[in-house]
Amino acid sequence: MTTDFPLFKEELRQFIKNALDEDVGRGDITTMATIPADQKLGAALNSRENLVIAGMPIAVEIFKTLDPLVDIEILASDGVEVTAGNCILKLHGNARKMLTAERSALNILQHLSGIATLTREYVREIEGTGCTLLDTRKTIPGYRKLAKYATRLGGARNHRMRLDDGILIKDNHIARIGSIAAAIEAAIAFDGSASTIGITVECDTLEQAEDAVKAGADRLLLDNMTLDQLREAVSRYKGTVELEASGGVRLDTIRAIAETGVDFASVGRITQSAPAVDIGMDYLD
Repeated sequence: MTTDFPLFKEELRQFIKNALDEDVGRGDITTMATIPADQKLGAALNSRENLVIAGMPIAVEIFKTLDPLVDIEILASDGVEVTAGNCILKLHGNARKMLTAERSALNILQHLSGIATLTREYVREIEGTGCTLLDTRKTIPGYRKLAKYATRLGGARNHRMRLDDGILIKDNHIARIGSIAAAIEAAIAFDGSASTIGITVECDTLEQAEDAVKAGADRLLLDNMTLDQLREAVSRYKGTVELEASGGVRLDTIRAIAETGVDFASVGRITQSAPAVDIGMDYLD
């Protein structure tokens, strides 16, 4: 699993342009009114809670975009876990430009670090179980690459970056085509080999799981099943197909779910509901 930064140079440039256009508009009129154009400023970004860093390259480039001469010292790179009170970045440059860049830089750093931090909590909960944490497509439109990058930094495995990345047959597909067997047969005929995860079938019951296995599914998405149902599915199918638990997977439930023996647990909350962490910009002089 790679944790390489996910945006190409032009993608990063466009992302930063959009962020600054949205926030700055025609200019930071408050800063221009109150801060001399040539004033210099030293500042530090400090963690105000325990967190996992994600998004530092973007924050740095936002400051550099507005002040190419800014002096930057990175003290905590992406993927590093820091405790409250630590300095993660030092800056010295033009005061106006640093103040103008502050909110855009902090927004992305706080948001992505929040995803990485929550993901790390989930990963720790299932240590030693043999179960792998998966993320989902529950991301803010336009931010998926970055959100899934943050989950990787937290220790999760990316699952289906896009709809063309894997065949996942869900209840609506089954309802329209008539049966699980018919859906799998159609998926194989379409081109099952194009899926990086084989053919996955969402199953609400053990009866559906049995139908999916008999029809040739590669993975069962065991949706909102009880612990007893999960254990029964593991007893029947472990080693024959991959088993993924989904639905109702929270920090307070994931350990018990993982201990049933499933191969994967997928969690939408790590991208959909992760709170931003508290990172502040404090001025040094």
